[in-house]
Amino acid sequence: MNRREFLQSASLSAAGVWLAGCQGVAPGRRLSANDKLNLGFVGTAGQAGFSLENLTNHNIAALCDVDEKNLLAASARFPSAKTYRDFRRLIDQPDLDAIVVATPDHTHAVAALAALRSGRHLYCEKPLARTVSETRAITDTARRMKRVTQIGTQIHAGNNFRRVVELVQSGAVGDVREVHVWVGSSYGGKRRPTETPPVPASLDWDLWLGPVEYRPYHPEYAPFNWRHWWTFGGGSLADFGCHFMDLPFWALDLKYPLTIQAQGPAVDAESCPPWLVVDYTFPGRRRAGKTLPPVKLTWYHGGRHPGPDLLPDAQYEKWKSGVLFVGDKGQLISDYGRLALWPEEKFRDFVRPQPFLKTSVGHHQEWVDAIRSGGTTTCNFDYSGPLTEAALLGNVAYRTGQRIDWDAAGLRARNNRGADEFIQHRYRKGWKL
Repeated sequence: MNRREFLQSASLSAAGVWLAGCQGVAPGRRLSANDKLNLGFVGTAGQAGFSLENLTNHNIAALCDVDEKNLLAASARFPSAKTYRDFRRLIDQPDLDAIVVATPDHTHAVAALAALRSGRHLYCEKPLARTVSETRAITDTARRMKRVTQIGTQIHAGNNFRRVVELVQSGAVGDVREVHVWVGSSYGGKRRPTETPPVPASLDWDLWLGPVEYRPYHPEYAPFNWRHWWTFGGGSLADFGCHFMDLPFWALDLKYPLTIQAQGPAVDAESCPPWLVVDYTFPGRRRAGKTLPPVKLTWYHGGRHPGPDLLPDAQYEKWKSGVLFVGDKGQLISDYGRLALWPEEKFRDFVRPQPFLKTSVGHHQEWVDAIRSGGTTTCNFDYSGPLTEAALLGNVAYRTGQRIDWDAAGLRARNNRGADEFIQHRYRKGWKL
């Protein structure tokens, strides 16, 4: 550590002590219930644009994007916002209360940790990061800095998920020991391009790459196809795992898995699998004085699904993606907006429990309200960090070709030394967490 790094570290430590007792983070600001936040956005298009739309009633004070076209379009909408190409310069802007990070997965961690360490509250898109080690670093830092956090799993705020959780937790289908989660999505199955077309004039390719090893630009990577590649994302499981596995994590109080085993096509060093099946086992838990049984959760994507032993094949035409809870009294199937109890004849006269989960004010609004009040959110990083890790570990098990016996406290696979290559992040020179 050189002198400059030491001084930065010391100033951050001092800031952490001061911030722990403060509600707002911009110097001298104390937020009331109606104050607008000063927000900075790392990313301005795609999913970042969705968050911008949901937060336009606040002060959009800073915008950052590595693509000048995106940045100019966002700046035209929010002309009072300062603009940046490099998120590290946005972090330096002193008047920001909170930051939204909505970039490709491979730059989540460096931007998210910089935001947290600067004392800002954070909304980060899912998954929290590209690797398990980055995810744990973000989770631990948010807890240590006592910042208000929310992951971008906006489906969590919908009423359908709440009704499913109420049904499961009230015992409608009995004790649940088995869950199946499937999505129709398919990324990957590609070959690394060999052509080297010119970088678009508006794009800062080096900043887009951020901490990962340099490779020539290709439209197969940016701006929209990066999820196909291990270097930048994690395919369908990393993309949709945090959405669909969110439901069993919430309903069954799941956290870290004990074992993970995966099967799919032959592993490619560059591109994610177009289909995958992952088996997770979770330990027993306790909730409200009751012991909950261990759970086996199976993930499928790319056209795979549980099969006719659980649902007639015709039903999969109706449920292209879904979550199936298998209880000892029946089954419950759900997607983002629908739910059904099975077998239908058994539940024909079933009376649903009175709703006991409060209707959400909105996923982004939850975050805003918690910042103002000093409260918390439903998808804070203590919840969504383990959820992200579970999704990413499915990819780790697939890439190693072996079962993982997971040591969550030690952040390692007890039985699989080769897994560490895919658990830990590795950055190019000049970048670190």
